[in-house]
Amino acid sequence: MPSNQPIVLLREVGGDRYLPIWIGPGEATAIAFAQQGMAPARPLTHDLFKDVLEAVGQELSEVRITDLRDGVFYAELVFASGVEVSARPSDAIALALRTGTPIYGSDTVLDDAGIAIPDEQEDEVEKFREFLDQISPEDFGTSNQ
Repeated sequence: MPSNQPIVLLREVGGDRYLPIWIGPGEATAIAFAQQGMAPARPLTHDLFKDVLEAVGQELSEVRITDLRDGVFYAELVFASGVEVSARPSDAIALALRTGTPIYGSDTVLDDAGIAIPDEQEDEVEKFREFLDQISPEDFGTSNQ
């Protein structure tokens, strides 16, 4: 993006809306690693969290993007036990990608911040996806420590 701030673009299943969420470079790297199936030399925080969940026998059943207040998105991690934990959407998405957990956006959030892109504009979205496919975590200027 022109501001050099990474963005996650979530697509509505069965609809034509997209939910753009601006995120930090560290979370962008974590999400990009998960999308590309890359395993860093040392586990990132989200990898550690996934390993801890497995070690204690907890299953993440869903991620919910629940609210948008003053330009800030909010999310919840929902566990199979019924426990819900507040989280930043970027962290929740990074964890969901590692665990294969579905991500849901509330209707209110989609109504307020969703961007409708009709099928005839899908070509533009595809060009954006191709751009995203060509970037790597190194493009975000962070390093693994």
